[in-house]
Amino acid sequence: MSANLAIFTAFLVVALAFFSWSCFRRFRLVFLGRRENRFGNPGERIRGTVLHAFGQRCAVSHDYRFGLNHLVLFWCFLILLIANTEFLLHGLAPGYISFSRLPDTAYFTLSSVFDILSALALLAVLTALVRRLFFAPSYLEARTRDAFTILTLVALLMIAYLGLHASEISQGVERAARYMPVSNLVSSTFFSGIPATGLDGAINAFWWIHAIVLLGFLNYLPYSKHMHILTSIPNCFFRSLTKVNTQAREAFEKGRTFGVGQIDQFTWKGLFDSYSCTECGRCSDVCPATFTGKRLNPRLVIRDIKENLLENGPLLYRKNEAALPLIGDQKGSVSEEVIWDCTTCGACMEVCPVFIEHVPRIIDMRRNLVEMQARFPEELLTLFANIEQRGNPWGIAPAALSRWAVEINAPSFEAGKTEYLFYVGCDGAFDARSRDTILSVARILDAGGVSWGVLDREHICCGDSLRRLGNEFVFDRMVEDNAKFLEKKGVKRIITQCPHCYSTLKNDYRQYGVELEVIHHTEIISDLIASGRLEINRTQEPGKVVFHDSCYLGRLNMIYDAPRKALVAVTGRSPVEMDRHHGKSFCCGAGGGHMWMEEKTGKGINIARVEEALEKDAETICVCCPYCMTMFEDALKYKNAVSTTRVMDLAEIVANSLMPARSIEPRAVSGVTGDQ
Repeated sequence: MSANLAIFTAFLVVALAFFSWSCFRRFRLVFLGRRENRFGNPGERIRGTVLHAFGQRCAVSHDYRFGLNHLVLFWCFLILLIANTEFLLHGLAPGYISFSRLPDTAYFTLSSVFDILSALALLAVLTALVRRLFFAPSYLEARTRDAFTILTLVALLMIAYLGLHASEISQGVERAARYMPVSNLVSSTFFSGIPATGLDGAINAFWWIHAIVLLGFLNYLPYSKHMHILTSIPNCFFRSLTKVNTQAREAFEKGRTFGVGQIDQFTWKGLFDSYSCTECGRCSDVCPATFTGKRLNPRLVIRDIKENLLENGPLLYRKNEAALPLIGDQKGSVSEEVIWDCTTCGACMEVCPVFIEHVPRIIDMRRNLVEMQARFPEELLTLFANIEQRGNPWGIAPAALSRWAVEINAPSFEAGKTEYLFYVGCDGAFDARSRDTILSVARILDAGGVSWGVLDREHICCGDSLRRLGNEFVFDRMVEDNAKFLEKKGVKRIITQCPHCYSTLKNDYRQYGVELEVIHHTEIISDLIASGRLEINRTQEPGKVVFHDSCYLGRLNMIYDAPRKALVAVTGRSPVEMDRHHGKSFCCGAGGGHMWMEEKTGKGINIARVEEALEKDAETICVCCPYCMTMFEDALKYKNAVSTTRVMDLAEIVANSLMPARSIEPRAVSGVTGDQ
């Protein structure tokens, strides 16, 4: 026994030392990243960690079948950590440390819990194996050697535990035998009839198998994708406490590099994200680029960041230089094509169970390509030039700004007299199709007695596309000018018709100290209807309405109910939902600057989304975004479906249903807020 104790002690010391060294080598690389404060509001962070990490909320809600299986395995692993700790300490001091020294009630309870959970963990592992073998996710890595190695080690650990206690029960030395149903079953099935003296070898073998597998599993973790076992819970704690719907500002100072072109230019949280990826594939399943055959796969972007960190991290510590480029076509690099495929729809972040922030990492790399290397898709050259020189994406002369306003005699915004600035955006000012939406919103505001005005020739571009495309320098300069202009004009409350303008003015401008009350037109329309300020006439029937959630309105800003409530009021029934809706809505393909870019590979994202709408026999596809309008109408033309299906903005549907105009004194509508 003393020889076994000496061997185990040496084995344990070496194993723990190697594990500590491995963790140190891995985690010190995270500190190469730039500083970022992720420690504020610890109470909220702890609450969220309990809900999302320990409650596995995202894992279960995404796919309740296998998500529930992961929940079982997670909690079995967590609780059995207590049993395994006792196992190791007992191995060091068998005569002093053991749960068997506890009072009967406590010992019997623990023995029963550990016994049942070991069986549940084994069942969960078998379920995971069956899933990977017969119902594997679409990506090939679901069947890697790494995945099967981990599952095999966990299964061996459970088998050794049950075998050890079953042997002890058969030998008659386990006083909690009556309270260990699974071990009892194993004992009666496999060890009945074996003399007690003949079980010493089995007990010794199972004990050593358990010890070797346990310590082997521990030391394998830092070198496998299952490193997330060590990092996922902390990553939930360090998550963003607000919706990730914007990017951090850049400091434009002499001598600085802009964006991220080398691994140590990410923040430490960006690097820690890469360690926390579970490679579950949820982000891949919902990514519109991946779904339509583009090279972008958000899961692989995070994996490439991790591989780049592991490759370059030690070199950066020793020589302050990186051998493997972050942006490139090598293994462990992120290709430029992948970086430009992203529509910034945020679907990947919505489903990530450990709160990885994929989109900001991609925008970081776009910034480097645009600002440091001037490498970007050719069609963006015209876009950037138009915005810099003419202040709008089309490069249209400012004289054209007021034409639509003249048509309806739109009032000019006057500080102190006008309640809302109706910010029409570049689409509303220059695009003929979007102008129909603008005119509908104007009619609704008049009918509801809302005090509103426009900027007329002084229209400003919010800069949304610039920021999403990584042209942060021009965006920064534009916002600084716009902030001064809005303050000079006395603008406090804004109505927008474009979710991209809405999100930029509300979220991005706040980083510049611009505090505006920004309201999307779907919100004020819903509020006007609910308060009885609009009289609805249902004789203008839009037919079967299928509703599309704009990514920037819904997923990124949580406005889901307002447009649906308005549609119910106008049509008398709820709109038909597409298969992917609300937080799981599928992108139209125009976000992230893709409104101005061509899709060169795979199926058009807009075509995939329109096909989903046509499956519902849609007569009218209701949108709340000018980008979605353009993308859907183009896709309907491609599908030769314009004769049977039309696209309408919510404002158009509501405006068509208004009672004949009556004289109403303009007055402000108070208390209009977004859906929470």
